[in-house]
Amino acid sequence: MTHAITPDAIEIPRMRRRWIKAMQHFRKLIADKEDTTHVFHITNALNGNDLYKQFNRFISHPEGRKRFEERTYLPPILDDRKTLRAMPKGSLAEAYCNFMDREGLTAQGLVDEFDRFAKDIDDTRSPEFQWYNNRSRDTHDMLHVLTGYGRDALGETSVLSYTYQQTSGLGIQFIAYLGALEVKRWAPKGSPTVGAIREAARRGKAAKNIMLYDLQDLLPRPLEEVRAMLNVTPMEVYPKVHKMMRDAGLDPYAAVGGPMVDSGQKLAA
Repeated sequence: MTHAITPDAIEIPRMRRRWIKAMQHFRKLIADKEDTTHVFHITNALNGNDLYKQFNRFISHPEGRKRFEERTYLPPILDDRKTLRAMPKGSLAEAYCNFMDREGLTAQGLVDEFDRFAKDIDDTRSPEFQWYNNRSRDTHDMLHVLTGYGRDALGETSVLSYTYQQTSGLGIQFIAYLGALEVKRWAPKGSPTVGAIREAARRGKAAKNIMLYDLQDLLPRPLEEVRAMLNVTPMEVYPKVHKMMRDAGLDPYAAVGGPMVDSGQKLAA
Protein backbone atom coordinates (compact mmCIF):
# COMPACT_ATOMS: atom_id res chain seq x y z
CA MET A 1 0.00 0.00 0.00
CA THR A 2 1.16 3.55 -0.70
CA HIS A 3 0.09 6.60 1.25
CA ALA A 4 -2.42 8.80 -0.58
CA ILE A 5 -1.41 12.32 -1.49
CA THR A 6 -3.50 15.38 -2.27
CA PRO A 7 -2.40 18.75 -3.63
CA ASP A 8 -2.22 20.03 -0.04
CA ALA A 9 -1.08 17.16 2.16
CA ILE A 10 0.04 13.57 2.43
CA GLU A 11 -1.78 11.04 4.59
CA ILE A 12 0.09 10.61 7.89
CA PRO A 13 0.41 6.90 8.77
CA ARG A 14 0.62 5.49 12.28
CA MET A 15 4.14 4.19 12.81
CA ARG A 16 5.89 2.85 15.90
CA ARG A 17 9.44 3.63 16.93
CA ARG A 18 11.81 0.66 17.17
CA TRP A 19 14.37 1.56 19.83
CA ILE A 20 16.12 -1.80 20.03
CA LYS A 21 16.74 -1.87 16.29
CA ALA A 22 18.02 1.71 16.41
CA MET A 23 20.50 0.90 19.18
CA GLN A 24 21.68 -2.22 17.35
CA HIS A 25 22.46 -0.19 14.25
CA PHE A 26 24.05 2.61 16.27
CA ARG A 27 26.49 0.09 17.75
CA LYS A 28 27.23 -1.18 14.25
CA LEU A 29 27.76 2.40 13.09
CA ILE A 30 30.28 2.99 15.87
CA ALA A 31 32.06 -0.22 14.88
CA ASP A 32 32.08 0.68 11.17
CA LYS A 33 31.76 4.41 10.57
CA GLU A 34 32.11 3.90 6.81
CA ASP A 35 28.77 2.08 6.52
CA THR A 36 26.24 4.86 6.00
CA THR A 37 23.40 2.35 5.69
CA HIS A 38 23.29 2.16 9.50
CA VAL A 39 22.35 5.85 9.60
CA PHE A 40 19.40 5.15 7.31
CA HIS A 41 18.37 2.14 9.41
CA ILE A 42 18.41 4.26 12.58
CA THR A 43 16.33 7.04 11.10
CA ASN A 44 13.92 4.50 9.61
CA ALA A 45 13.54 2.87 13.03
CA LEU A 46 12.98 6.05 15.03
CA ASN A 47 11.50 8.72 12.79
CA GLY A 48 7.99 7.28 12.96
CA ASN A 49 5.68 9.69 11.16
CA ASP A 50 7.80 12.78 11.96
CA LEU A 51 8.90 13.28 8.37
CA TYR A 52 5.36 12.90 7.03
CA LYS A 53 4.31 15.80 9.25
CA GLN A 54 7.32 17.80 8.11
CA PHE A 55 6.48 17.04 4.47
CA ASN A 56 3.03 18.54 4.97
CA ARG A 57 4.58 21.65 6.53
CA PHE A 58 7.03 21.82 3.63
CA ILE A 59 4.41 21.79 0.89
CA SER A 60 2.24 24.26 2.80
CA HIS A 61 5.07 26.81 2.52
CA PRO A 62 4.95 28.81 -0.75
CA GLU A 63 8.58 28.05 -1.59
CA GLY A 64 8.22 24.44 -0.54
CA ARG A 65 5.24 24.15 -2.85
CA LYS A 66 7.35 25.52 -5.71
CA ARG A 67 10.12 23.02 -5.06
CA PHE A 68 7.55 20.21 -4.84
CA GLU A 69 5.95 21.18 -8.14
CA GLU A 70 9.38 21.35 -9.82
CA ARG A 71 10.56 18.13 -8.17
CA THR A 72 14.13 18.68 -9.33
CA TYR A 73 16.42 15.68 -8.84
CA LEU A 74 19.62 17.10 -7.37
CA PRO A 75 22.41 14.47 -7.74
CA PRO A 76 23.10 15.02 -11.48
CA ILE A 77 23.25 18.77 -10.86
CA LEU A 78 25.56 18.43 -7.87
CA ASP A 79 27.83 15.97 -9.66
CA ASP A 80 28.20 18.13 -12.77
CA ARG A 81 31.66 19.39 -11.83
CA LYS A 82 32.26 21.02 -15.22
CA THR A 83 29.24 23.30 -14.85
CA LEU A 84 29.83 23.99 -11.17
CA ARG A 85 33.54 24.73 -11.66
CA ALA A 86 32.61 27.31 -14.31
CA MET A 87 30.73 29.34 -11.71
CA PRO A 88 32.36 32.40 -10.06
CA LYS A 89 35.26 32.25 -7.65
CA GLY A 90 34.07 32.35 -4.07
CA SER A 91 30.67 30.93 -4.99
CA LEU A 92 28.76 28.26 -3.14
CA ALA A 93 29.40 26.02 -6.15
CA GLU A 94 33.16 26.43 -5.84
CA ALA A 95 33.10 25.76 -2.09
CA TYR A 96 30.91 22.70 -2.63
CA CYS A 97 33.19 21.30 -5.35
CA ASN A 98 36.26 21.91 -3.21
CA PHE A 99 34.67 20.11 -0.28
CA MET A 100 33.40 17.13 -2.27
CA ASP A 101 36.62 16.72 -4.27
CA ARG A 102 38.76 16.97 -1.16
CA GLU A 103 36.65 14.36 0.60
CA GLY A 104 36.40 12.08 -2.44
CA LEU A 105 32.60 12.25 -2.39
CA THR A 106 29.83 12.40 -4.96
CA ALA A 107 26.12 13.01 -4.56
CA GLN A 108 25.49 9.74 -6.40
CA GLY A 109 27.62 7.92 -3.86
CA LEU A 110 25.17 8.78 -1.09
CA VAL A 111 22.30 7.71 -3.35
CA ASP A 112 24.01 4.35 -3.82
CA GLU A 113 24.36 3.94 -0.05
CA PHE A 114 20.67 4.71 0.40
CA ASP A 115 19.72 2.23 -2.32
CA ARG A 116 21.77 -0.43 -0.54
CA PHE A 117 19.77 0.26 2.63
CA ALA A 118 16.44 0.34 0.77
CA LYS A 119 16.92 -3.24 -0.42
CA ASP A 120 16.49 -4.37 3.19
CA ILE A 121 13.14 -2.69 3.83
CA ASP A 122 9.62 -2.83 2.46
CA ASP A 123 9.28 0.74 1.22
CA THR A 124 5.61 1.60 0.64
CA ARG A 125 6.04 5.37 0.59
CA SER A 126 4.58 7.37 -2.26
CA PRO A 127 6.94 8.71 -4.97
CA GLU A 128 6.04 12.22 -3.83
CA PHE A 129 7.22 11.58 -0.29
CA GLN A 130 10.29 9.75 -1.53
CA TRP A 131 11.21 12.88 -3.49
CA TYR A 132 11.08 14.91 -0.27
CA ASN A 133 13.16 12.36 1.61
CA ASN A 134 15.69 12.33 -1.24
CA ARG A 135 15.96 16.12 -1.18
CA SER A 136 16.85 15.98 2.50
CA ARG A 137 19.49 13.34 1.78
CA ASP A 138 20.93 15.17 -1.22
CA THR A 139 21.44 18.47 0.63
CA HIS A 140 23.35 16.90 3.53
CA ASP A 141 26.83 17.59 2.17
CA MET A 142 25.79 21.11 1.16
CA LEU A 143 25.06 21.73 4.83
CA HIS A 144 28.65 20.83 5.69
CA VAL A 145 29.76 23.62 3.37
CA LEU A 146 27.28 26.18 4.67
CA THR A 147 27.72 25.45 8.37
CA GLY A 148 31.48 24.93 8.31
CA TYR A 149 31.31 21.61 10.14
CA GLY A 150 33.85 19.04 9.03
CA ARG A 151 33.36 15.33 8.51
CA ASP A 152 34.91 14.27 11.77
CA ALA A 153 32.59 12.55 14.25
CA LEU A 154 31.66 15.77 16.04
CA GLY A 155 31.20 17.61 12.74
CA GLU A 156 28.82 14.97 11.40
CA THR A 157 26.78 14.87 14.59
CA SER A 158 26.66 18.69 14.59
CA VAL A 159 25.25 18.73 11.05
CA LEU A 160 22.60 16.23 12.15
CA SER A 161 21.71 18.35 15.18
CA TYR A 162 21.41 21.39 12.89
CA THR A 163 19.27 19.39 10.47
CA TYR A 164 16.92 18.10 13.18
CA GLN A 165 15.77 21.62 13.96
CA GLN A 166 14.60 22.05 10.37
CA THR A 167 13.35 18.65 9.26
CA SER A 168 12.61 16.85 12.55
CA GLY A 169 13.09 13.09 12.67
CA LEU A 170 13.93 11.59 16.06
CA GLY A 171 16.50 9.27 14.49
CA ILE A 172 18.64 12.24 13.47
CA GLN A 173 18.64 13.64 17.01
CA PHE A 174 19.35 10.18 18.42
CA ILE A 175 22.53 9.87 16.34
CA ALA A 176 23.55 13.46 17.09
CA TYR A 177 23.47 13.16 20.88
CA LEU A 178 24.71 9.59 21.22
CA GLY A 179 27.45 10.38 18.72
CA ALA A 180 28.47 13.42 20.78
CA LEU A 181 28.66 11.25 23.89
CA GLU A 182 30.92 8.81 22.04
CA VAL A 183 33.22 11.71 21.10
CA LYS A 184 33.15 12.92 24.72
CA ARG A 185 34.52 9.55 25.85
CA TRP A 186 37.46 10.03 23.49
CA ALA A 187 38.07 13.78 23.88
CA PRO A 188 40.06 15.51 26.66
CA LYS A 189 38.22 15.95 29.95
CA GLY A 190 36.07 19.06 29.94
CA SER A 191 35.64 19.20 26.16
CA PRO A 192 32.18 20.72 25.45
CA THR A 193 31.15 18.09 22.92
CA VAL A 194 27.48 18.15 23.92
CA GLY A 195 27.72 21.94 23.96
CA ALA A 196 28.78 21.80 20.31
CA ILE A 197 25.69 19.76 19.49
CA ARG A 198 23.47 22.22 21.32
CA GLU A 199 25.07 25.15 19.52
CA ALA A 200 24.44 23.37 16.21
CA ALA A 201 20.79 22.98 17.20
CA ARG A 202 20.54 26.70 17.93
CA ARG A 203 22.11 27.51 14.58
CA GLY A 204 19.72 25.19 12.78
CA LYS A 205 16.71 26.67 14.55
CA ALA A 206 17.77 30.22 13.64
CA ALA A 207 18.56 29.40 10.00
CA LYS A 208 16.25 29.06 7.03
CA ASN A 209 15.84 25.60 5.56
CA ILE A 210 17.92 25.16 2.40
CA MET A 211 15.39 22.60 1.15
CA LEU A 212 12.97 25.47 0.49
CA TYR A 213 15.37 27.18 -1.90
CA ASP A 214 16.11 26.72 -5.58
CA LEU A 215 19.60 25.26 -5.29
CA GLN A 216 20.46 26.13 -8.87
CA ASP A 217 19.86 29.77 -7.99
CA LEU A 218 22.07 29.56 -4.88
CA LEU A 219 25.05 27.76 -6.41
CA PRO A 220 26.50 30.71 -8.42
CA ARG A 221 26.09 33.15 -5.52
CA PRO A 222 28.97 34.05 -3.17
CA LEU A 223 29.18 31.61 -0.27
CA GLU A 224 28.94 34.34 2.35
CA GLU A 225 25.91 35.83 0.61
CA VAL A 226 24.13 32.47 0.76
CA ARG A 227 25.02 32.10 4.43
CA ALA A 228 23.54 35.53 5.09
CA MET A 229 20.41 34.71 3.06
CA LEU A 230 19.85 31.56 5.11
CA ASN A 231 20.91 33.22 8.39
CA VAL A 232 23.63 30.66 9.04
CA THR A 233 25.27 32.14 12.12
CA PRO A 234 28.93 31.67 13.14
CA MET A 235 29.93 28.81 15.43
CA GLU A 236 32.15 28.94 18.52
CA VAL A 237 32.02 25.66 20.43
CA TYR A 238 32.96 23.17 17.68
CA PRO A 239 36.33 24.86 16.93
CA LYS A 240 36.95 25.07 20.67
CA VAL A 241 36.60 21.28 20.99
CA HIS A 242 38.98 20.82 18.06
CA LYS A 243 41.55 23.10 19.70
CA MET A 244 41.31 21.20 22.99
CA MET A 245 41.86 17.94 21.14
CA ARG A 246 44.85 19.24 19.20
CA ASP A 247 46.35 20.80 22.33
CA ALA A 248 46.15 17.32 23.88
CA GLY A 249 47.90 15.81 20.86
CA LEU A 250 44.73 14.25 19.46
CA ASP A 251 43.45 14.40 15.90
CA PRO A 252 39.74 15.38 15.88
CA TYR A 253 39.31 13.42 12.66
CA ALA A 254 40.45 10.22 14.33
CA ALA A 255 37.87 10.50 17.13
CA VAL A 256 35.74 7.38 17.53
CA GLY A 257 37.71 5.74 14.76
CA GLY A 258 37.26 8.33 12.00
CA PRO A 259 34.40 9.92 10.04
CA MET A 260 31.09 9.41 11.79
CA VAL A 261 28.66 9.01 8.92
CA ASP A 262 30.28 8.72 5.53
CA SER A 263 33.73 7.94 4.19
CA GLY A 264 36.46 10.26 2.97
CA GLN A 265 39.38 12.33 4.12
CA LYS A 266 39.31 15.04 6.75
CA LEU A 267 38.27 18.59 6.00
CA ALA A 268 41.27 20.88 5.85
CA ALA A 269 41.45 23.25 8.79
